[in-house]
Amino acid sequence: MFRLIAANVIAGVLLLGLLIAIPVQAAEPDKVKAAALKTYGDIAQAIYEDSTTTARALQKAVQALIAKPSEATLKAAREAWIAARVPYQQSEVFRFGNPVVDAWEGRVNAWPLDEGLIDYVDSGKYGEESDENPLYTANVIANKKLKFGGKSLDASRIDWKLLRKLHEVGGVEANVASGYHAIEFLLWGQDLNGTGPGAGNRPWTDYAKQGCTNGNCDRRAQYLSVATQLLVEDLAFMAKQWSAEGAARKALKSGDNAISAMLTGIGSLSYGELAGERMKLGLLLHDPEEEHDCFSDNTHNSHYYNVVGMLNVYGGEYTRVNGSVVKGPALTQLVRATAPDLDAEMRGKLKATLDSVAAIKQRAESREAYDQMIGEGNTEGNALVQAAIDRLTDQTKTLERVVAALKLKVTFEGSDSLDAPDKVGKK
Repeated sequence: MFRLIAANVIAGVLLLGLLIAIPVQAAEPDKVKAAALKTYGDIAQAIYEDSTTTARALQKAVQALIAKPSEATLKAAREAWIAARVPYQQSEVFRFGNPVVDAWEGRVNAWPLDEGLIDYVDSGKYGEESDENPLYTANVIANKKLKFGGKSLDASRIDWKLLRKLHEVGGVEANVASGYHAIEFLLWGQDLNGTGPGAGNRPWTDYAKQGCTNGNCDRRAQYLSVATQLLVEDLAFMAKQWSAEGAARKALKSGDNAISAMLTGIGSLSYGELAGERMKLGLLLHDPEEEHDCFSDNTHNSHYYNVVGMLNVYGGEYTRVNGSVVKGPALTQLVRATAPDLDAEMRGKLKATLDSVAAIKQRAESREAYDQMIGEGNTEGNALVQAAIDRLTDQTKTLERVVAALKLKVTFEGSDSLDAPDKVGKK
């Protein structure tokens, strides 16, 4: 399933290159804007619907794992998780600039997380306490009552109410109790390999009804089940927000403000989030804990599909998981009508960025994982990651010129990793 999705997306990107090279006939600016915003909303709705569909497939695989734990059912659940990341990572370009999405996003994709809140950890690698997080090693799966800050929390029943209470409990963002990465940890376990080869290797017997390893297999299964159900519900909720009567879709009627949101999404994801927090920070620290999908070693795919998402929005084309295509007028037409040379430059920069993350993806699938690439002393791997950071930074500079050409005011998110690297790692 994952290979099919990937092939469809890559084919869609190739079609995108052909589509946006076609000259655009002159049209009234307001009509072009309205058409571009409709395409933007249609693509968002389709991506969140696909994210919901693949999350339901993940839920089915998780149910099979819980019903009959085995090496095979654990492997199938992991594969379903990886497949579910493909459409979701393309959705992140809608987070920045759309308040409805940004306020919700932490429930499904918050990271990094202090996994000791959820389940057992190797204290030798993870540590036993944190000055910032009193629940650093709370292990809710093993403990039915949690005490912190003079308070007591009843965790005897693992249900959606408990996970909502635990999520960012105490105002600590690293207390991630739900979403893709909590599920990822429950499927893979900790990656104890540092910058060496290998991902997390949780045994299937952690879910066994007989011969349970590491204790509390029933509560672990319940946690995984509830977290997956919440993921499905959260994604279905967001898909509805982009339907005709949804809050996110209605916000697109704001004209230039909505166009600004489109640009904000590409620029902020490109620069501050992906180039900065997700890539440069880990490279500066040579720290595998700073990679996005750190338990599964799937980070190369997450980065790649983030960039595909940028292409979707700029070019106005998205290839769905079933192979169908959603497309229409988009930012490329708006920019071309005002500054055709700048549009060509922007498309070229996006293509260069896609090539750079594709090179990371290819290396990860044939030679070494992303956490190895950012390891200290890995000259080739470091250079490949830095090249992608440079391309992301470069395309953001061109996007700033796009904003100026469209006579809009847009601010992109920054990152200390890029803007003040001397501060990184210092308290």
